Formats: sequence, structure tokens, C-alpha cells
Amino acid sequence: QVLLHESGGGLVESGGSVRLSCEASISLDFSRRSVAWFRQAPGKARVLVGVISWSGYVYHAKSVRGRFTVSRDNDKNTLYLQMDSLKPEDTAVYYCAATIMERATLLTESETYENWGQGTPVTVSA
Repeated sequence: QVLLHESGGGLVESGGSVRLSCEASISLDFSRRSVAWFRQAPGKARVLVGVISWSGYVYHAKSVRGRFTVSRDNDKNTLYLQMDSLKPEDTAVYYCAATIMERATLLTESETYENWGQGTPVTVSA
């Protein structure tokens, strides 16, 4: 049973923009989940990009702050990641994740999340 499904990845030029979407199945009770985007570059660990809790807390990693924006639409059961001013170092597989947790200190850790999507690759050309 696929609970989270990402889409929107692909090849984009440096300086360009792309929006990723993550649609949650109804069974996930999306509005009661904190949801996040992580990314994993080749040969590197998976790291947090941004998170938005079910109560509205929003956090973006320093490396993407001011360029990326996480948002959610509970009516559509969908999480978004708007990525602007893309750089080659943003190249990675992007994953969405969901958790019932809400405490901010926990939301930055990948181990907190119970549900993961399959990932969508984003490649930024120089």
C-alpha cells in the first residue's frame, strides 16, 4: 500500500525552478501528520530539506533557506516543495515523509518519520 507518492522531479538548468508534489493516500490522515522533504545526493546521507507540522510549524534547512518553500494543502492531501534558484548541488533524490509527531526538535530527524515515499530525482545541470 503506497501512502505517499512524489512527483515533479526531472532535469532542470541551474537557476531554474521546479515544484515537487507529494500526494498522500486518504488512509494516512494527512491533516494530522507532520510532513517533510528530505533529499539524498549520490554517496551522501539523507538530509532534511524542510518540514511543516500539522500545527503549522515550518522549518527549512539552512542550505535551502530563501530558495525553497515547503507548503501543504490538507484539502488535497498534498505536500509541496517549491524550489527556486536551483544549483547543481541541489541534485538529489527527493523524498517526502510523514509522522504523527509534532515536536520541532524531533522533526529534523529522519528516524522520526513512519512513512516514506519512493522518491523523485531532481538533476540540476550546470
